[in-house]
Amino acid sequence: MARGPATSLFRIYSSRSNAFKVQIVLSNRFFHSPGGCGCLNSQRTSFLSFLDSQIRGVSTSSMQLDAAQLGFQIKQLRDFHFVSYKPFSTSTTTEKRDPVNKESFYDSSATECESTEDNGSRNDACFVHVASRDPVELYRELCNSEKAAKQTRSDWEILVEIFRSFAKSGWASNQALAIYIGASFFPTAVHKFRSFFLKKCPDDIAKYLVSLGPCEESERFLFPIFVEFCLEEFPDEIKRFRDIVESADLTKPHTWFPFARAMKRKIIYHCGPTNSGKTYNALQRFMEAKKGIYCSPLRLLAMEVFDKVNALGVYCSLHTGQEKKSVPFANHIACTVEMVSTDELYDVAVIDEIQMMADPCRGYAWTRALLGLKADEIHLCGDPSVLKIVRKICLETRDDLIENHYERFKPLVVEAKTLLGDLRNVRPGDCIVAFSRREIFEVKLAIEKYTNHRCCVIYGALPPETRRQQASLFNDQENEFDVLVASDAVGMGLNLNIRRVVFYSLSKYNGDKIVPVPSTQVKQIAGRAGRRGSRYPDGLTTTLHLDDLDYLIECLKQPFDEVNKVGLFPFFEQVELFAGQLPNVTFCQLLEKFGENCRLDGSYFLCKHDHIKKVARMLEKVRGLSLQDRFNFCFAPVNIRDPKAMYHLLRFASSYSQNLPVSIAMGMPKGSARNDSELLDLETKHQVLSMYLWLSHHFKEETFPYAEKAATMATNIADLLGESLTKACWKPEQRQAGKPKSQQKEGGYKRPLSLVKVQQKKRHEKSSQYYSPEKVLA
Repeated sequence: MARGPATSLFRIYSSRSNAFKVQIVLSNRFFHSPGGCGCLNSQRTSFLSFLDSQIRGVSTSSMQLDAAQLGFQIKQLRDFHFVSYKPFSTSTTTEKRDPVNKESFYDSSATECESTEDNGSRNDACFVHVASRDPVELYRELCNSEKAAKQTRSDWEILVEIFRSFAKSGWASNQALAIYIGASFFPTAVHKFRSFFLKKCPDDIAKYLVSLGPCEESERFLFPIFVEFCLEEFPDEIKRFRDIVESADLTKPHTWFPFARAMKRKIIYHCGPTNSGKTYNALQRFMEAKKGIYCSPLRLLAMEVFDKVNALGVYCSLHTGQEKKSVPFANHIACTVEMVSTDELYDVAVIDEIQMMADPCRGYAWTRALLGLKADEIHLCGDPSVLKIVRKICLETRDDLIENHYERFKPLVVEAKTLLGDLRNVRPGDCIVAFSRREIFEVKLAIEKYTNHRCCVIYGALPPETRRQQASLFNDQENEFDVLVASDAVGMGLNLNIRRVVFYSLSKYNGDKIVPVPSTQVKQIAGRAGRRGSRYPDGLTTTLHLDDLDYLIECLKQPFDEVNKVGLFPFFEQVELFAGQLPNVTFCQLLEKFGENCRLDGSYFLCKHDHIKKVARMLEKVRGLSLQDRFNFCFAPVNIRDPKAMYHLLRFASSYSQNLPVSIAMGMPKGSARNDSELLDLETKHQVLSMYLWLSHHFKEETFPYAEKAATMATNIADLLGESLTKACWKPEQRQAGKPKSQQKEGGYKRPLSLVKVQQKKRHEKSSQYYSPEKVLA
């Protein structure tokens, strides 16, 4: 922290109208100590010639000049006369001063002597010792000082600028967190500290700060004094913020599960790409165990394992957010990862798709399962991306880690000959992957119109039951459905007999803009081609357009990205503890405050919860809900972009808050969809029923008395969706299409299209060309 006095020099430049006094900041190249100023006389000639060359190529890194204050161009500066030196100043003064009340800013007796260099050396030496003094001693001196020494106007302005810089310092704000001065309170604390300092500051401390100027050294000099001031002046604020931070402490999450830490668990990591047999081996060990649990990333995959295990004679129950099927005498459970119990004791646990620990929204569920499961053996299935972080976690939990590495049974082959933009080149067993609902139906319509193929359809908004029905149609070789058109939902959760994966495009809309599909996702989807024991054991992949082929090859060549952090999210009990520190805020504000103040270890990040906050904001108008009620309602599986689904969730919460039985209040459709609007309506109805079932398993049964009716309706609607997809021959509509607008007059103002709509318009124009009888393009 210690530093010699700043060396500076004043020169006066003459112009036709005014003479200006300009400060030039010099490095220790010429001055190494206060006594070093005497060398000016002996080196004056060489130094001034050097200085003049620097003036001609002026740089802000070597000279602090404010052209706006000087009022003239640097290139006009030529003639000068050396006068004297004084401490650093960012201000410029003229010989013709404006009339100012000098007594209010500085004392005439404190003005620097500009006649001799000896006086300057004495002024410099009087504050050189300040840097080495104890900050506590300096603070006590400030407290005992009755009145600050008067400063020159230029020095006063520098002090003000120093404190302005200190208040904006990110370094100081971050360091203040160590004494529990929060970022929101930091500017207020600095403001009060500045008032205290300027009223009490002795002359030597002021001169030393002026010599430093607004820089990092002045911040580091002031900060220890600021700490002493805060500890004495803001004890209540510090205590309050410390309680908030401690209640939002998410560090050392492995200590949240003491019973699991008391066990000596064996972690077996089955590491490999798709179609390598890693999940098969883990499930074999799961079925051999006396008591086991399988944790799935999707309801669809949990249902598939449930059916498979029971078919092999092992009694297994099913637990998901929407359904609970308890099989008598079952000691095995297939569940979604969010529904896993960390209270039960198991012999074997399987956590599938463990790389989802790094998912920005759902990663916390995999982290919780890995840290909290009480099982003698835990089998992790996934790609190598999280292997390093799993090793680190096992060191912290003191669990044994065994790594089993796998390769694909047969390598994935990239076909150099693409479909050449012509959808008539599809073959039986092909899966066309598109990344929007509209594109999926456009591709299905084009293939069925210009070829003899029939298409099955799979995308994320479809219920698991409908997706399974479409997958069964595609896998059955005895029917006419021999092509699959799917979204990225095909990447996991379904056993499909795919001969070749064809990417319709390799870009998608991420909610903000069109971006390339991440390489990890490309590898996951392309790896679905070819399956051991199926009709197509060799996996092929290609693209519709030749332009996308290079990016596909590049993605498949890239190694898996190494993950450095995995997701966390607080339990309700942690949120409740935090809420005790902020009793008068809404639940949405509570979540925002938690995100701002929570502490995390370097291996973890707080999962995104914007969708939770959006639901919380909508539910603010509902009175009578407890904190836990709001927490549960906010985690309900609702599509926040669907106004109808959000309306039904609000209605469910309103009825619950009034202690009324929550009704479904939704009619059953009469038949399958005849157009895309009716298909969208079926999708929304099923989502609402799924949400009702989820809530019925998270609240008391008597508050949601129509769960059985909702389950029956959901099954029937899933069947209607399957029927609708098999005969769908219409162009898709937008989910949130607004009311038709009146046609604008010719020549009138037309609102510019958004980038997304421009992209959609281009796609539509291309598709209209592709659907010509001569050549079906995409």
